[in-house]
Amino acid sequence: MRRTRPLLFVLAAVLVAVVGVVVPRDPEGVAGTPVAGSAAAVPATTPPPPSTTAAAPATTTTSRATTTLAGKIKPDEPRQGVATFYDSDGGGACSYDPGPDPLTAAMNVADYENSAACGAHLLVQATGGKSITVRVTNLCPAPCRPGQLDLSAEAFAMLAPPVRGEIPVTWTLVSPETSKTLSLRYKSGSSQYWCGIQVLDHRNPVARLEVLAGGQWRPLPRAEYNYFLSENGAGCGGPVAVTDLHGERLVVDALPVRPGAVQATKAQFRRAGE
Repeated sequence: MRRTRPLLFVLAAVLVAVVGVVVPRDPEGVAGTPVAGSAAAVPATTPPPPSTTAAAPATTTTSRATTTLAGKIKPDEPRQGVATFYDSDGGGACSYDPGPDPLTAAMNVADYENSAACGAHLLVQATGGKSITVRVTNLCPAPCRPGQLDLSAEAFAMLAPPVRGEIPVTWTLVSPETSKTLSLRYKSGSSQYWCGIQVLDHRNPVARLEVLAGGQWRPLPRAEYNYFLSENGAGCGGPVAVTDLHGERLVVDALPVRPGAVQATKAQFRRAGE
């Protein structure tokens, strides 16, 4: 005897044929978790090739909290240690591009604090009274000790003759004058399914980065190589909030996900005490 299909089944088949079915894409199958120095997988439709600058700066809003978010490096707290030197090009573990500024430093592991020290400006004073301001761009692994700074060769030479090799110093976090504004950069391999976000040219150390996803601000974890990671793509390409260790919070309008491009904003953290 011939079987007949139920009426509901027939109607469903007709509906599918006329309208079609949209199947949501599983982001877990699109991009994995990258490791330092590697790019995440990207979907078949990739963003346009990146340029080095954004088309227009993003606008911002700002607020300042009453509590500090400082970790081991605290404002107005001098630290004792030693300074050594190495040949630096301004790049390193903080994932900054090599640059023309010769006054940089690599931070010891304890005070590097999973890249929290990246971009910090330090006033370094030698026992003879000489002082310089350097920017942290790299990590100094063991045998560097807590409190130790491995300065660029140019910076060390401004404090003491290089033949000395190592000198005692006192260093303090400072909030310098600057004409630059914050920039953001999406890591190579970033897409709407996975992204890493880096903050550049900040006056004060960055303590936290949040993205707006699902109507809520969500803090992103920070990698040792100085990118904040959204493993499931939440907030990638949306508004970003950046907070410094003094508690000042800057909200940056959405910027497109353009891997590798340095995208300018109109914001900068205030100097400490202002």
